[in-house]
Amino acid sequence: MSTVDQNLASYDYILPPECIAQTPVTPRDHSRLLVLDSPTTHHHQHFYQLGDWLQPNDLLIMNNTKVIPARLHGRKVTGAPVEVLLLEEKSVNTWLALVKPGKRFTLGAEIAFTSPRDLDQVLRATVIDRDPETGGRVLAFDLPATTNLWSVLDDFGEIPFPPYVTDSEAKPDQYQTIYAEQPGAVAAPTAGLHFTPELLDKLGAKGIARAFITLHVGVGTFRPVEVDDITTHDMHYEWIDVPDSTVQKIKETKAKGGRVIAIGTTAVRSLEGMAAASDGELRGFQGKTNLFIYPGYEWQVVDGLITNFHLPKSSLMMLVSALIGRERLLALYGEAIAEGYRFYSFGDAMAILPQAKGMM
Repeated sequence: MSTVDQNLASYDYILPPECIAQTPVTPRDHSRLLVLDSPTTHHHQHFYQLGDWLQPNDLLIMNNTKVIPARLHGRKVTGAPVEVLLLEEKSVNTWLALVKPGKRFTLGAEIAFTSPRDLDQVLRATVIDRDPETGGRVLAFDLPATTNLWSVLDDFGEIPFPPYVTDSEAKPDQYQTIYAEQPGAVAAPTAGLHFTPELLDKLGAKGIARAFITLHVGVGTFRPVEVDDITTHDMHYEWIDVPDSTVQKIKETKAKGGRVIAIGTTAVRSLEGMAAASDGELRGFQGKTNLFIYPGYEWQVVDGLITNFHLPKSSLMMLVSALIGRERLLALYGEAIAEGYRFYSFGDAMAILPQAKGMM
């Protein structure tokens, strides 16, 4: 890894605001797809053409997490408005959350939430702790012993779009993958948003299999890198589940000469985190990972990647750079901007095929 690749400023680029996608395309698979098929060549396609570039016996690894209605709007006892973003359940009816405006929320502060669907329904919470790592607060929700916050979230919360989505016509279900199954994420694994049932059927008919992992996308994925030397950045821990059944499919795929294609950076972190937790062995894993992937990383499981276009100076850009090299990634981003590609969560995608890996 070069010293330039270690420098945070080396992952910066200028993105015109109009390139930030505010609403996804319809149908989902009509988004654009930048396909990298060698260390030096790439092609401008559409996502519905993905099957033309994959091979029979390839295995797609997808994150089946489901975005929860994690954004709640409430008021302090003074009447001042409050916005809460739930991050992680710490125990029954106790959650780590980001609170705005956060600085004014001392221990013991109370928040009342009124259901937008039934104004007679009120939910109360009390700040019981701080979390220095996220800058968040730990909230205890006042609910009967027989009631879990999960059961009332649909009444009080809303699906949280990313902060850069400011003028969207998207509906909440457009911020879920069609295979979302395990509730717990506060953000979608956006590379998976491009798939339609028809496309999955077409891929399956070609002999392209799929398997699932779970990583509940949280603050760790989007937490900015704030150190000049990226090798000193500490990733936030995230919980992952790589089932035995998925590991078995990976082993069978590799034995047949197939390729493991991760759908999104969360799938990458889950697979490589699983391998790191077991010293390179492939076996099922449930637990937390804080694996940080950047140029120089030695890949254990993933052969190829399908991913969206990421924010400047983000750990996600560094992960993709570990596959194809930082200079090539930045050059491709520049071309994508010139070609009118749409960036970030509701934007277009890039497919890095296995034969495109490794040109550092």
